[in-house]
Order: sequence, then structure tokens, then C-alpha cells
Amino acid sequence: MTLNFSRRAAIGLGAAAATTVALGQTAHAEETDSYAGVDRIRGRYLGQKTRVGGNWHSHVAVINDSGGLDAIVDDDADAVTNAYSVQKVAVAVTVMDKIDRGLLRLDDKLDLPANLILGGSGIYHLHGVYGDQITIANFLTALLLMSDNTAVRMCGRVVPALEVNEILAAKGFVHTRVQPVANPNRFFLGVTTPREVHDLMWRLANKTLLSPASCDFLLRIMRWVNGYHDGIRRNMSSDERSRIATKYGADFNTLGAQRNEAGIMFGADGAPVLTYAFFTDSLGDLGNYGATHPAVEAHAVLGRVMFDTINRQTRPGIAARHHVERFEPVNGG
Repeated sequence: MTLNFSRRAAIGLGAAAATTVALGQTAHAEETDSYAGVDRIRGRYLGQKTRVGGNWHSHVAVINDSGGLDAIVDDDADAVTNAYSVQKVAVAVTVMDKIDRGLLRLDDKLDLPANLILGGSGIYHLHGVYGDQITIANFLTALLLMSDNTAVRMCGRVVPALEVNEILAAKGFVHTRVQPVANPNRFFLGVTTPREVHDLMWRLANKTLLSPASCDFLLRIMRWVNGYHDGIRRNMSSDERSRIATKYGADFNTLGAQRNEAGIMFGADGAPVLTYAFFTDSLGDLGNYGATHPAVEAHAVLGRVMFDTINRQTRPGIAARHHVERFEPVNGG
């Protein structure tokens, strides 16, 4: 582990760890000292890691005023680990890459036959009847907003497994790969590293990973308030949630349960401010995919302290901006 604690962080660590045991207690006070805020994130991270157990592989970074990145947490961030549904962001990136090159369009339509339906997370398997004609924009939205598993198969129809890996390699990702199977249009979601996920999120937010329009499209989905709320965004208002683009992934294997979450937080001015990638394996509570899983509770604690630290911060020197519409309820009509 390469967590570089300052002397102040080390002195305050005991108090920080103690306060994180009570998950209902969240700090909403504005940080007056950004250095203290960074130390608080580090201390809270170590406290939650100790409380939850398992093997943690994490990366958290803040964007400084010059547009560079300063690591706050760098804990086994190069470990190659199961990505699970966090990998759906990388898969969506490969589809958008082909759209940027004019090989696909967001309004291209594909049929949705019954033999493509997968259960688990998502919405398509709930339909009960099939045969829809849906756009690429439709299944990408389901992929990222609802983590739809059938949508992965729809992506594979337009970007086969080997091409997914070729596109990711061309974008500089060394370890982020899907796992091909006998059917060239299907794959398991494969592996990644926290550092590469951080890099993907950062390049998405500063609009260098894809065209600006394609980055905006994916970020708009990932920031929307109807998305995943159990982890990082749990203890937040709707306005606060809309400033965070996040993706969750969960499953289990021979090591035990794994709970992952990665994303990026934006300042009030729309500039990216902080990236996070938490991958934790060898956990218990295998069948609990809800908000009470200990690792997911830890994500909620970390989300609150990270957001409180960056809440008032702006980055005038960063050109990239991203905004989403304010959520307004509509009562039919």
C-alpha cells in the first residue's frame, strides 16, 4: 500500500477512524482548509477499509488549479481485478468511439429478441415480451443508468469482443479488457485496474477520451439522478447527486463478494474536481446487493466526505465543463 500520510493526517487518524464507525454521522460543514479536507479523506478511507476488511484496491485524485492531478489515495491501484459492471463504462466508450468515426449512429436501431435477454440488473428482462426495435442511444442509456446486462449483449452486436479490446488498447489502456467467449459478439466483462478506471473517468470528464459530444452524452447519463444511489451518492440531495457521474459493480467469486464503484465529482462551475475508484474483494455478505452491504456503506461515508471537501471548489483554469439539467418533477399531462 502506498498511502502517503502527512504528519497531521497521522495524528488525526485515530479520531477519523473512530468517527467513521457510526455510519449515520456525516460531515456537512464546509471545509475552510483544503489541506485538512484532503487529510480527512485519507483518514476516512483508512478507517472504512479497516472496518470493512477484505482487499481494497483504490485510487482517489483531485484536480489542481493548473489542471493536473494530485493523488489523495493510491492503494494498490495497479492491481488487476474483476471490473464487473464498472466495465460497462469502458464498453460504452468503445461504442461511442465507433460513432465518432462514423461507423455507427446513436439513432441506429437493432431488434431486441428474446434469446438476447439476460437477467440480473437492468430493465429489459422485466418486459416479459420482446421484439422491440431500439436505438443504440436506448441501450447505452439502459447500460449505464440501470446497469442493464442485456444491454451488454446489444453492445456486443455492434462492437464484437475482440474489437472492444482493440479499441481500449488503442486508447492506451493496458489491462482493461473484456473476456471473449466462443460467440464473437458476446463476452464477460473482464478486468481492469483502479488507476486505469481513474484515467478513463478523468479523460471522459476533460473530453479527451472521445469527441466532446460523445463525452457529454455518457456523462449526462451517469450523472442523472435516477441512477445508482446506494453507495457514493446515498447521503446526498438531488442537486448534489447530479454533480457526480458514477458506476457501480458487484458480484462474487471464489475469493468472496466484490463491491466496486468509480466515478468523478464536478464543481459548482461544471469543472471536474475529483476522481475515485474503489474495488474491494474477499468480502462476506455475498447475496446482499443493497445499501446495507458493509463495503457499500463505506462508499456512502466516503462519498459524503469527498463531496464536502470539494463542494465549494472551482477550477477556473480547466476548460472542460459539463452541466446537466436541474431535476424537475413532471406530473403527467
